[in-house]
Amino acid sequence: MRHPHTSLRATTAGAATAAVLLAGTAAGLTPAAPAAAAPAQPAAASSALPGVRFVDIPGDGGTVLKANVFTPAGADGSRTYPVIVLPTSWAMPQIEYAAQAKKLADSGYVVVSYNSRGFWQSGGTIEVAGPPDIADASKVIDWALAHTPADPGKVGMAGVSYGAGISLLAAGHDKRIKAVVALSGWADLIDSIYSGRTQHLQAAALLTGAGSLAGRPSAELQRTMEDFLGSNLAKEQDMIAWGKKRSPATYLDQINRNGPAVMLGNAWGDTVFPPNQYAGFYEKLTGPKRLELRPGDHATAEATGLLGLPNDVWTNAQRWFDHHLNGAANDIDREQPVQLKPRSTGAYEGYPDWKSVGADQRKIAMGGSRTIRANVDSGANGGIVLLSNALDQFLKLPPVASIPLLPRTYASVWESDRYTDAQRVRGTAKIHTTLSSTKESGTLVAYLYDVGPLGLGKLVSNAPYTFHGRTPGTPFTVDLELFSTAYDVPAGHRLALVIDTVDPLYIEHNPPGSQLTFSSPESDPSYVSVPLRDK
Repeated sequence: MRHPHTSLRATTAGAATAAVLLAGTAAGLTPAAPAAAAPAQPAAASSALPGVRFVDIPGDGGTVLKANVFTPAGADGSRTYPVIVLPTSWAMPQIEYAAQAKKLADSGYVVVSYNSRGFWQSGGTIEVAGPPDIADASKVIDWALAHTPADPGKVGMAGVSYGAGISLLAAGHDKRIKAVVALSGWADLIDSIYSGRTQHLQAAALLTGAGSLAGRPSAELQRTMEDFLGSNLAKEQDMIAWGKKRSPATYLDQINRNGPAVMLGNAWGDTVFPPNQYAGFYEKLTGPKRLELRPGDHATAEATGLLGLPNDVWTNAQRWFDHHLNGAANDIDREQPVQLKPRSTGAYEGYPDWKSVGADQRKIAMGGSRTIRANVDSGANGGIVLLSNALDQFLKLPPVASIPLLPRTYASVWESDRYTDAQRVRGTAKIHTTLSSTKESGTLVAYLYDVGPLGLGKLVSNAPYTFHGRTPGTPFTVDLELFSTAYDVPAGHRLALVIDTVDPLYIEHNPPGSQLTFSSPESDPSYVSVPLRDK
């Protein structure tokens, strides 16, 4: 059965998608023609990129994949080189990685970058890292070994976003892949865009809109996104199964058996693939591994490197390949494997594992009983997909809210004491509370704010939570993880937890007239646990 708010949410999703389409049109994007009707690669493109060869590679089922190949200068067939395969990001053209591919080729790598099926001039339809995409990756490796001086014992894969997910999935299905660099990708697709059983509206609309602009969505994808954005709960298990098939975490045992060296990179504020799911996946990898988390939003940390500018993400990616494919003694294997850059400083912090991040947990009590009305945005929100956290990354301007002015009718607020020393928040804050609702379904959104002396709160983290099928008036326990972060709270400030029911980032499931009550039973007190770095 569809939720009573389906028509309203569908209209909102449509508006968000339309905004993405308009933005893409303004940027000059046009829908791609199928590969069979695509014109040949213009000669001007080859001359603009010296040393690159544009080729057609037969993918799974013979589907044509448009690709380019960079080969080390002076390669004459007398020797082989390690090869790196780069699937493109969602909706990006095949020249996406040209700057980095040229650098890698200059360092002695064969690099093959290809347009993922369904996008631009490649054939087929968009399968969202489904089985045909995984098979395509192996077909590209086959082609590279047959048509370039690639070393079959030194195969790597890398990519940003969509390319990262395909690379991880391929590593679980192709034993030839010895090293992977997966940047701004996903390990669990469901936990990325459906965390807390809540649709991430803006992220899903962005992907849907961009896919329609630059590619040809499959019928399965169109049905799935219609059900997802339309809140068709009757299809929820089908959608979860669809997502699991496309999640590297599903194939974790296979990845570990194959044993590739895996480097994961993501941003704290990634509004498409939040960092929690990457961190959890990292902990379960048993081979050589590295996790890097930085300020920013989806793919913004890697963006300058794609333009050929100095970029530590891509520098470390090449170091990873240099060591694990070429055996270079560059000490990347001797560094702490978890590298975090806090949002408020420019220095990296090293940790032996993710469990060591935020090992000191401090609780803020969520005492008393608070009731809020639903369906109204209190003014606390997580910002705008891609924009807000990019502003935080480059200008230190996170989303803000005046905590004293938030209407307590629509938002509950709990605050810590004012801190005498700076508090270094590291890792994943967790909420434990008791909730009751006047309706069987509902959504809440939790926010953690850094509150200054004048009451202005800067967003530290947030996360949504949705429930269905609850008995109205009957309390139940809620345990919610906020999105992981690294943030320094200055001395003299305090932390505040805010909970309301509406956020433009997410689809809400509160029927009209809903009220939510948060309580703290003496036998099971409510709290938010904040992870802190030891002094």
